[in-house]
Amino acid sequence: MESAKEKAIKIIRSYDGPKIRIMEVCGTHTHEIFRQGIRKLLPENVELISGPGCPVCVTPVGYIDEAVYLAEEKGVTITTFGDLVRVPGSRSSLADVRSRGSKVKIVYTPLDAVTYAKNHPEEEVVFLSVGFETTTPSACLAVEQAAAEGLKNFSILTANKTMPSAYRMLKDSVDVYFYPGHVTAVTGTGLVKSLVDEGISGVCGGFTASELVTAIAVAIKKFQEGKPFFVNCYPRVVTEEGAPEAMALVDKMMEPCDTEWRGLGMIPQSGMKLREEYAAYDARKHFNMPLIEGKPNRACRCGEVLQGICRPVDCPCFGKACIPEHPVGACMVSNEGACSAYYTYGDI
Repeated sequence: MESAKEKAIKIIRSYDGPKIRIMEVCGTHTHEIFRQGIRKLLPENVELISGPGCPVCVTPVGYIDEAVYLAEEKGVTITTFGDLVRVPGSRSSLADVRSRGSKVKIVYTPLDAVTYAKNHPEEEVVFLSVGFETTTPSACLAVEQAAAEGLKNFSILTANKTMPSAYRMLKDSVDVYFYPGHVTAVTGTGLVKSLVDEGISGVCGGFTASELVTAIAVAIKKFQEGKPFFVNCYPRVVTEEGAPEAMALVDKMMEPCDTEWRGLGMIPQSGMKLREEYAAYDARKHFNMPLIEGKPNRACRCGEVLQGICRPVDCPCFGKACIPEHPVGACMVSNEGACSAYYTYGDI
């Protein structure tokens, strides 16, 4: 008997309709599709493009400059996930300032940063809060914990974002979204279902080879029907309701704001910032920070990669001036970045 995976592969290989562009928004999907050789299955009229689902990649240069400012000018201890450390700012990365003596600590969760602040009351500790709906609740938990313990030396520098506005901005560049499984597991399917009414199609899929090819095959089959759709191909994790407690926590502590996305520019109400009740834990307010505008490297085409305008290999820096050991742009730094995937696995 033919397995579900085999049926999906047959659908993909036999497609002979009009060209279809499928944007895998999640960086982990991008890497898994490369790693498992799924791109080799695609006929010429099915194109997979990478989107703005890597949190480090869409974090603008100006945010890195803000973190550098706090480390060097205010003498704070920066706590962050590892990927952000090597992302270039306008002039320096956090790795650069750490080499010059500033304190930059790698943590695995925002609560680790709270614990560090509690154990080092003589230091001002700032956690770099980046990411989408998946990671924002954990940043809120950290602030809630710091407030409960009465910590005065802990704050977060927010670059948290929500995905729907990006979906809307890029809808004319793609035919079908391959929605990020983790984000949709938190938000629930109600949100992406509502986008169908705006003419936006998508599927949600998992990360195994079978789940990936199934989602792509479903996208191809539904696309041929000629009307907008959404199909949840990851029901073992993604549900209609999502994670209501996590979303309620974020709503309690944060509110939408305009924010900049690398490559996409300023997108209204697509960011999240702490509400006024938690202003003491907002690093920008806590340190009365000036407005800092970053200056992206003009040679880097990360912004166009994130929009699906070009492939990483189309960038003149790719594999030459820009390699994982010496990245020019964020998409080469992050383990979820498209440039990192193309460099690691080749243009398959």
